[in-house]
Amino acid sequence: MNNLGQKLWNFCNILRHDGVDYGDYIEQLTYLLFLKMADERGTALPARCDWPTLRAQAGTDLLDHYALTLATLQRQPGMLGKMYSQAMPRLANPQNLKRLINLIDEDDWTALDVDVKGEAFEDLLERSANEGKKGAGQYFTPRPLIRSVVRVMRPDPRVRPDFTLCDPACGTGGFLVAAYEWLMHESGGKLDRDAARRIKAQTYFGYELVARPARLAMMNLFLHGVTSDVFIGDTIYGRFDGRLYDCILANPPFGTKGANQAPDRDDFMVTTTNKQLNFVQHIHTALKRGGRAAIVLPDNVLFEAKAAEVFEDLMKHANLHTILRLPRGTFTPYAQGVKANVIFLQKGPATEATYIYDARANVEGFTKKDRPLTDAFFAPFEAAFGPDPDGRAPRAEGERFRRFSRAEIEQREYKLDITWLKDDTLDDDARAEPLELATEAIHALETTVLELKAIVKLLEA
Repeated sequence: MNNLGQKLWNFCNILRHDGVDYGDYIEQLTYLLFLKMADERGTALPARCDWPTLRAQAGTDLLDHYALTLATLQRQPGMLGKMYSQAMPRLANPQNLKRLINLIDEDDWTALDVDVKGEAFEDLLERSANEGKKGAGQYFTPRPLIRSVVRVMRPDPRVRPDFTLCDPACGTGGFLVAAYEWLMHESGGKLDRDAARRIKAQTYFGYELVARPARLAMMNLFLHGVTSDVFIGDTIYGRFDGRLYDCILANPPFGTKGANQAPDRDDFMVTTTNKQLNFVQHIHTALKRGGRAAIVLPDNVLFEAKAAEVFEDLMKHANLHTILRLPRGTFTPYAQGVKANVIFLQKGPATEATYIYDARANVEGFTKKDRPLTDAFFAPFEAAFGPDPDGRAPRAEGERFRRFSRAEIEQREYKLDITWLKDDTLDDDARAEPLELATEAIHALETTVLELKAIVKLLEA
């Protein structure tokens, strides 16, 4: 994947000299990658819109055929038309377009990874972010973490004919694709015809604010035969569409940028400008009674100004049964200084106790190259979590796994940043990485400023 990412990025540099910026390049790349992977998977497309036909063109005929292909695809019904909505050719030089097609044609993309297009997209985003000093973390959740969350949540649509799963901040669709791949693994790829038709069309749903990653999510799902919808819009500030889900898996975007006012939502019990806390409230609203959710949240969200109110209310109406403290470097290089957690809850029963698994203390931080995060790292957590996705299986406390009663959490004023292990990895002279400290300080200051702005607006009113 790294070699492919480097190859695609090198060609991006060539195109930039011709005035094609990386955003347009990534968009054109997704259009072409989809056609190539559709051909590899034998996915049916409209006549003469397939990869072999496009590959056979050259010169101005190539430009004309490419433009006609995009125009034809965006007129198709259903998800295919939505994927290519407003698609326009941005490569005016036929030689550059031909070189890009040849570059893509060199590899068998579907043989590399189930989510290879999402990872290629994110690899390019990382490279452009490093060059432009702009983060791309809003699109990225590490695949080992995604797969671990899916394994403990067991989102099995075979249990009920109306079972639905959602990611309200889906990015390139990592959670949705992983959930479908988990089902295929669990079922041995064998679903009866009616169940397969229902599951592929009526089970997996996503919401995404930004059009480009939403397009990637749709393409990733479509290449797996999944045609349920991905909605483009603002999950928090937009109008709630009333859809309820059995399972929600989400990594809401980190940071406070753009969250300068509290959403006008009657279903939110706590008024706050904090985006992640608002996602927690939205997810609780969007769950069916008895439904379950896993949500990735930065550390500060567990203790910031309005967190106590949100979690106190949440614990009255849901069983927040498990918290996983993620290791340092989980989101490297996208959000390098961010320390985060995953909270697991079930809507309906009130919280009696919360188990916290500390996968951070005395764990060497992860890096992209020298010490990458792996699926194996999460195996002890998955064993401690147990086989029940609602967290009701018998659990044994251990050094890293502790139970905290509702009364203990109340004594802590519902601040869930609970630690008990002495972290020897912080006993060096530096104590913590400067970038980590700076990131935490900036986030805390931004949150404080936003809360003060909200107070000023209330006073003005």
